[in-house]
Amino acid sequence: MSTIAPVSRPTEPHQPPPGPAVGLIRNWKTPVALGVFSVLALLLLVVFGRDGVSTMRLSTSSDLIQLPDVHLPTRETGIVITVVLFAITAVSFWLVAQRRKTPLWLISIFALLALIGFLTWAGAGETIQIPGLLFGSLSLAVPLIFGALGGVISERVGVVNVAIEGQLLAGAFTSAIVASLTGQPLLGLLAAMVAGMLVSFVLAAFSIKYFVDQVIVGVVLNVLVTGLTGFLFSQLLAPNADTLNSPPRFERIDIPFLSEIPILGPVLFRQTLIVYIMYIAIAAVYIGIFHTRWGLRLRAVGEHPQAADTVGINVTGTRFWNVSLAGAIAGLGGAYFTLGSVGAFGKDMTAGAGFIALAAVIFGRWDPIRATLAALLFGFASNLQNVLSIIGSPVPSEFMLMLPYLVTIFAVAGLVGQSRGPAASGKPYIKS
Repeated sequence: MSTIAPVSRPTEPHQPPPGPAVGLIRNWKTPVALGVFSVLALLLLVVFGRDGVSTMRLSTSSDLIQLPDVHLPTRETGIVITVVLFAITAVSFWLVAQRRKTPLWLISIFALLALIGFLTWAGAGETIQIPGLLFGSLSLAVPLIFGALGGVISERVGVVNVAIEGQLLAGAFTSAIVASLTGQPLLGLLAAMVAGMLVSFVLAAFSIKYFVDQVIVGVVLNVLVTGLTGFLFSQLLAPNADTLNSPPRFERIDIPFLSEIPILGPVLFRQTLIVYIMYIAIAAVYIGIFHTRWGLRLRAVGEHPQAADTVGINVTGTRFWNVSLAGAIAGLGGAYFTLGSVGAFGKDMTAGAGFIALAAVIFGRWDPIRATLAALLFGFASNLQNVLSIIGSPVPSEFMLMLPYLVTIFAVAGLVGQSRGPAASGKPYIKS
């Protein structure tokens, strides 16, 4: 009877016990930043705290579901929120000391509590209309979101789109004239897309075909469109405002059931057609870039055009047509100024929105969803200073206008992670 020798198994390498990642480098940026904001909250909400009661109104008179007003004692609320902010900061320091990252949800809670504390302090003895604050924020963010989506597509394919400002302004100007002449805002919307695409055609031709510096071309296009639309406004639109600068605006469309959701319903689902198109555009750009063959080719051209060319992708054609698509999307944002918001074209009415959209692209780390959230932050900060000026808050409006730019500086500096654009963005591709 033969015996079977036991099979020797190779010894497995020693597995370290579960615990904090030993090789992870400690990054103190986040806890230090939270600590700075906590100290600022201590000074503002406690040391220089205000007495009174701040009222947060959560519903409008037309809402089907009426929510009760929230009354917050200003000084007491500030003290409680400050204590919680310092507690979150301490947790962040502990996590980093354990070589672990501060989770994004914890940073989001910190930001939300800091915002509530600031609103409570600024609105002492007054009533803040929360639906109005959010509705105005979304309205101001709509052209920024369209511009940011166009910027994401352009930079993902390898072209820095500094000409977003010109595309927005061209879309606003063209949509006003076409909608005024035809009486059809839909035709004005299509004309805005064509105008934005024409501006991007020039950007694509000079930067892709003739290898001109993309930033220089973008700046020149912005100056050209600003000067051209300003001249035509003075010579053509202003003297003939009744026929050339009186476009019909899109009416608001209430979505049944969804528009009755408390707080979010009136903000998101009592909007015009352009805003609903924006919702679709955000989803389409995100799915297209990350979950389709078109998006794969687009990202390949923006990251490594030589490798993309090796596998048969037409780098020049891919860049050209995607930059054109980006211009059409930005043109929609320009149409919102005249067909959804103001109702007429005004000289330099975009007021630097294209550059803010470009900042949102960087803040959002070249991701459509994050860029949209960054644009919403800009819109919120801009509208917040309007609301605070109405209720007579002691906060200078100039400070509120600075806030989104300060947040962008923190983000680009690496507070919310490393911000790195597509590797080939801004670099012309010369086929060898």
